[in-house]
Amino acid sequence: MTFPSGPTSRFPGDLLLRFHRDTLGFLGACAATYGDVFGFRIGRQPFVCVNHPDLIRDLLVTHQKNFRKGRALERARRLLGNGLLTSEGDVHLRQRRLAQPAFHRQRIAGYATAMVDCSVRVRDRWNDGEMLDVHQEMMGLTLAIVGRTLFDADVQHEAADIGRALASALDAFNLAVLPFAELLEKLPLPSNRRFMSARARLDATIYRIIRERRASGEDRGDLLSMLLLATDAEGDGGGMSDEQLRDEAMTLFLAGHETTANALTWTWCLLAQNPEARQLMQQEVDALGHTPSFDDLPRLEYTRRVLAESMRLYPPAYAVG
Repeated sequence: MTFPSGPTSRFPGDLLLRFHRDTLGFLGACAATYGDVFGFRIGRQPFVCVNHPDLIRDLLVTHQKNFRKGRALERARRLLGNGLLTSEGDVHLRQRRLAQPAFHRQRIAGYATAMVDCSVRVRDRWNDGEMLDVHQEMMGLTLAIVGRTLFDADVQHEAADIGRALASALDAFNLAVLPFAELLEKLPLPSNRRFMSARARLDATIYRIIRERRASGEDRGDLLSMLLLATDAEGDGGGMSDEQLRDEAMTLFLAGHETTANALTWTWCLLAQNPEARQLMQQEVDALGHTPSFDDLPRLEYTRRVLAESMRLYPPAYAVG
């Protein structure tokens, strides 16, 4: 097999420097120069980038059994464990079967109610003329939502601690996907100590909630209840261990928190720059005559298009390995 053409180093460490400084800019420039498939090497690590919908479908759907998840997701196991995002093969299939009922329409409608309640609480705290850090507000909002929908728990009193732990964990993750990271993580670096401390802090919250819920045995309508009750009817008939629950909860915690907050923040930024679009969206919401609910989604078509365009321009996850 011929390795696809792509950029080469002008001097030792050149590609690593360019890739680390501006990853998306670097990949975008390569796609513009070399087309839909290009490759390069950083040290001994080869990278092949596929940038066309048909080819991506061929890789991820048609021939998905021929490929494993990339380096970034392998490295993510340090934080996420072996959850749906990082697991492979039979483990992934079993976990997916167990998690599936948590995403049935009736459950999603219940999660939507919690999302609206949390959003209204944040909105009612804002005052006209007040200056706010919108990203921090959205991070707080999505943390409250994921706490309610995943654990049916109010984690607001822990929000500052959890927020700091998440930030430290994600900072460390950005370093962990770089070449030579396996060597760096063995060194007594401050970033490694911060990561271990952050993971322990997040584990403490998640395992505590799992213990409390197992003890009570009640179905509280949240994702954790569904995962606790799930059994693998098509497989061994068993459920999830505490470790598996932790891994899935940590994955959903991160997936439902930072990426969603980033998507919302960019949406507000773009609406501020495009007052006509903001007005049309406001009119659509006002026309409902009440606070939007899950059943109103079909009537919020323009709002859906605003969010889709925001994520097209500023995707929270612009690549998958």
